[in-house]
Amino acid sequence: MIRIFPILALLMFTLASSAFAEDADIAQLFTGKNVQGMMVISSLDGTITYSHKDESAATRMLPASTFKIPNTLIALEEGALADEKQVWKWDGTDRGVAAWNKDQTLESAFKSSCIWCYQELARRVGTERYNAWLTKLQYGNSQAGPQVDNFWLEGDLRISAVEHITFLKRVYRREFHFKPASYELLKKLMVIEQTPGYTLRAKTGWAGFGVPTAPQIGWYVGYVETKTDVWFFAMNMNIAKPADAGLRQKLVMEVLKVKGII
Repeated sequence: MIRIFPILALLMFTLASSAFAEDADIAQLFTGKNVQGMMVISSLDGTITYSHKDESAATRMLPASTFKIPNTLIALEEGALADEKQVWKWDGTDRGVAAWNKDQTLESAFKSSCIWCYQELARRVGTERYNAWLTKLQYGNSQAGPQVDNFWLEGDLRISAVEHITFLKRVYRREFHFKPASYELLKKLMVIEQTPGYTLRAKTGWAGFGVPTAPQIGWYVGYVETKTDVWFFAMNMNIAKPADAGLRQKLVMEVLKVKGII
């Protein structure tokens, strides 16, 4: 029974999500900001779900930098990264983002979504090991191809909002065989905001970033721990212009407040 639980959990969550009606509060916030996108928010036990455009919740898309969540755990487990103190030396190449044009630690690379840092890690891990890990994690379609250092940016890997939430819940419950120290480090890296009432952990993603001809899709996924529960969220939206990127976090925070979660 333990072995099939993740599959059953995914099925139950998918069925439950599809049964919920469009949440009017979330829809109003998206409409008010003229944003085309979707959002799913679920309590830890899955008994409460709020959704907007839930028909899109099962649509798989490139994860972009949200993949840094499992990628960090994988890199640590595979020894591609020694620890959080390891430093990546910048090679002097201007990569178009000021925060990337300097030496990096794991914390700065995670926070700034430093692509070249995680590409270096990916080459150390290798396609074969990624495919094995993605299958174990049941992460989206679990396809790490065709190029090992960009499959989450432009390659074959795809994941839906529902799958993001299912995966994050399993990470939260520590259901995967990663070292306790790796889980603790990831929790630390994911912290966005801590208040007396809640702790928010999350990661952004921007599929198509730097490729003008590609669809520009922004992700924000994570969870918020309150005094009474833990709530998981996954949202994505079309990014028409760079200024739209900030709406990912803003919309999630506004929804969490409107629904009385924070």
